[in-house]
Amino acid sequence: MMSNEQMLENEIQAKGLNAPRLTPNLIDRKIVGEQYHVFPGTTLTVCVLHLVNGFTVTGESACASPENFNPEIGRKIARDNAREKIWQLEGYVLRERLHAAV
Repeated sequence: MMSNEQMLENEIQAKGLNAPRLTPNLIDRKIVGEQYHVFPGTTLTVCVLHLVNGFTVTGESACASPENFNPEIGRKIARDNAREKIWQLEGYVLRERLHAAV
Protein backbone atom coordinates (compact mmCIF):
# COMPACT_ATOMS: atom_id res chain seq x y z
CA MET A 1 0.00 0.00 0.00
CA MET A 2 1.39 3.38 -1.00
CA SER A 3 1.40 6.19 1.55
CA ASN A 4 -0.41 9.46 0.92
CA GLU A 5 2.97 11.16 0.96
CA GLN A 6 4.30 8.89 -1.80
CA MET A 7 1.12 9.29 -3.88
CA LEU A 8 1.47 13.06 -3.65
CA GLU A 9 5.16 12.85 -4.58
CA ASN A 10 4.27 10.75 -7.62
CA GLU A 11 1.62 13.28 -8.67
CA ILE A 12 4.06 16.19 -8.32
CA GLN A 13 6.62 14.37 -10.46
CA ALA A 14 4.01 13.38 -13.06
CA LYS A 15 2.97 17.02 -13.42
CA GLY A 16 6.58 18.05 -13.98
CA LEU A 17 6.64 20.43 -11.01
CA ASN A 18 10.40 20.72 -10.71
CA ALA A 19 11.07 24.07 -9.04
CA PRO A 20 13.17 23.83 -5.86
CA ARG A 21 11.18 21.91 -3.28
CA LEU A 22 11.38 19.43 -0.48
CA THR A 23 10.92 15.72 -1.03
CA PRO A 24 10.20 12.85 1.35
CA ASN A 25 13.65 11.47 0.54
CA LEU A 26 15.33 14.76 1.49
CA ILE A 27 13.45 14.83 4.79
CA ASP A 28 14.45 11.24 5.58
CA ARG A 29 18.11 11.96 4.82
CA LYS A 30 18.10 14.67 7.51
CA ILE A 31 17.44 12.04 10.22
CA VAL A 32 20.52 10.36 11.66
CA GLY A 33 19.07 8.85 14.82
CA GLU A 34 15.96 8.38 16.90
CA GLN A 35 15.03 7.64 20.49
CA TYR A 36 11.72 6.79 22.15
CA HIS A 37 10.41 7.05 25.67
CA VAL A 38 7.11 5.90 27.15
CA PHE A 39 6.40 7.57 30.45
CA PRO A 40 5.69 4.94 33.10
CA GLY A 41 2.03 4.54 33.96
CA THR A 42 0.90 6.50 30.87
CA THR A 43 0.23 5.99 27.18
CA LEU A 44 2.43 8.99 26.32
CA THR A 45 5.15 8.11 23.83
CA VAL A 46 7.78 10.68 22.87
CA CYS A 47 10.04 10.37 19.85
CA VAL A 48 13.24 12.39 19.50
CA LEU A 49 14.69 12.57 15.99
CA HIS A 50 18.34 13.58 15.75
CA LEU A 51 19.16 15.55 12.60
CA VAL A 52 22.41 15.76 10.64
CA ASN A 53 23.15 19.26 11.92
CA GLY A 54 22.83 18.24 15.59
CA PHE A 55 19.32 19.68 16.06
CA THR A 56 16.54 17.51 17.49
CA VAL A 57 12.80 17.49 16.97
CA THR A 58 10.20 15.75 19.07
CA GLY A 59 6.85 14.16 18.41
CA GLU A 60 4.32 12.75 20.81
CA SER A 61 1.46 10.30 20.84
CA ALA A 62 -0.98 9.14 23.47
CA CYS A 63 -4.24 7.24 23.44
CA ALA A 64 -7.31 8.15 25.44
CA SER A 65 -8.08 4.56 26.41
CA PRO A 66 -5.16 2.76 28.04
CA GLU A 67 -6.65 -0.53 26.79
CA ASN A 68 -5.83 0.59 23.24
CA PHE A 69 -2.19 1.38 23.98
CA ASN A 70 0.25 -0.39 21.70
CA PRO A 71 3.93 0.61 21.99
CA GLU A 72 4.68 -0.03 18.31
CA ILE A 73 1.78 2.11 17.13
CA GLY A 74 2.67 4.79 19.68
CA ARG A 75 6.23 4.96 18.33
CA LYS A 76 5.01 5.17 14.74
CA ILE A 77 2.60 8.04 15.46
CA ALA A 78 5.14 9.90 17.60
CA ARG A 79 7.80 9.52 14.87
CA ASP A 80 5.41 10.72 12.16
CA ASN A 81 4.58 13.77 14.29
CA ALA A 82 8.28 14.53 14.83
CA ARG A 83 9.07 14.04 11.14
CA GLU A 84 6.32 16.49 10.20
CA LYS A 85 8.22 19.19 12.09
CA ILE A 86 11.25 18.60 9.86
CA TRP A 87 9.11 19.49 6.84
CA GLN A 88 8.28 22.82 8.46
CA LEU A 89 11.87 23.60 9.39
CA GLU A 90 13.29 22.59 6.03
CA GLY A 91 10.53 24.50 4.24
CA TYR A 92 11.57 27.63 6.08
CA VAL A 93 15.24 27.08 5.19
CA LEU A 94 14.39 26.55 1.51
CA ARG A 95 12.21 29.66 1.44
CA GLU A 96 15.06 31.68 2.97
CA ARG A 97 17.43 30.43 0.26
CA LEU A 98 14.94 31.27 -2.48
CA HIS A 99 14.35 34.72 -1.01
CA ALA A 100 18.08 35.44 -0.79
CA ALA A 101 18.50 34.46 -4.45
CA VAL A 102 16.01 37.12 -5.61
